[in-house]
Amino acid sequence: MTRKTTARSLALVAALSMTLAACSGGGGGDEGTAAPGATGGSGGLKIGTLLPVTGSLSQLGPPEIAGVDLAVKEINDAGGVLGKEVEVSHKDSSDADNAQVATQSVTELVRENVSAIVGAASSQVTLNVVDDVTGAEIVQISPANTSATLSGYSPFYFRTAPPDTVQGDVLGNLIVNDGHANVGVLVFNEDYGTGLRDVVKKVVEDAGGTITYGNPGDEFDPTEQNFSTIVGNALATKPDAIAIIAFTTQTPLIVAELVNQGFDMSKTYFVDGNLQNFGTDFDPGTLEGAQGTQPGAFPSDEFRARLKEVNPDLKDFNYAAESYDAVMLAALAAVRGEGTDGPTIQKNMAAVSGADGGTECTGFSECADLLGKGEDIKYQAVSGIGPFNEENDPSAANIGIYLFDAENNNHFQRVEYGEVVES
Repeated sequence: MTRKTTARSLALVAALSMTLAACSGGGGGDEGTAAPGATGGSGGLKIGTLLPVTGSLSQLGPPEIAGVDLAVKEINDAGGVLGKEVEVSHKDSSDADNAQVATQSVTELVRENVSAIVGAASSQVTLNVVDDVTGAEIVQISPANTSATLSGYSPFYFRTAPPDTVQGDVLGNLIVNDGHANVGVLVFNEDYGTGLRDVVKKVVEDAGGTITYGNPGDEFDPTEQNFSTIVGNALATKPDAIAIIAFTTQTPLIVAELVNQGFDMSKTYFVDGNLQNFGTDFDPGTLEGAQGTQPGAFPSDEFRARLKEVNPDLKDFNYAAESYDAVMLAALAAVRGEGTDGPTIQKNMAAVSGADGGTECTGFSECADLLGKGEDIKYQAVSGIGPFNEENDPSAANIGIYLFDAENNNHFQRVEYGEVVES
């Protein structure tokens, strides 16, 4: 199925120890004999997480885990799901270069009889394990997967981040509207990278521009450590701007090489996989004027304060809201279906997101009260996503645009709103 997007502007070690300390214990000695994904309609809701504590996306782990922990805390403070407290079991996903970590984590979560898993952050990690998760009739909800390959992958797979068709459209238009016609793309050869590149390429070319470097065949290996030749080849095509589509393990090396070869870094664009505060990693002013995109609007002061209640050391907030929403939607689906097993949650996810309409509500307590009265609801996601569509993607989502300052830190500027239109 093809899709198009439209957008309009709307003007770790310490962290690991904290999150593991928050993990609840197992649900009893007979768990090993229960059917996978079926904690039972009368049992308590158990959520697993598959989020990056280690690896190339480890900067996303703390905010995502905090989002999950905050949602669980608020649900339990409101009385839990169907009168029982929600439990959470945190596991590491690492990254695609350490695939065995996620595989082992999924094995453990299936054995623990979780009904839903929040994660993974990396689309490639999800593609490596999604069959094991959904085959066990466990609902998988990623707060950060953006690969278009995952749209409609399984009835048991959902995500609270939009597919790359939305971020790619916003990024491409940002570059074009900044006056750049000849664009170089430094992209790694991974599903996330090539999928996002393809959307940016279409937007730039539809606007009459050219991708001077980074076309199919120009990708670099995700394990690459020497970017001298790659950057040199890209700059030889004389781009007006450079988009770096990679993770944080490769990005500092790429930035250093771009600086070394004299590129104007104010004409550089980052994406969600590498948008972070680099600070003293580079000389002051190195990234001043550079920009980046990130699915989701920047969290409000009030929501960030709530996140810091569960992790006072939290500095970044990427995908925290999407992780929070994932837990809330799973819990509300269990309430609506009056069962905490995976199949019951799966059957009710779209409905509580508002796919069939309903009364708008905020937070677990308000939404659960309406469900208890037999009303249909439309959960108002903190991340701003729209209801799930037929492919279990958000039907709409915000994409934040960020600007780097002289200290090499990024600051939220504005948000673009993108809709996925199926045809």
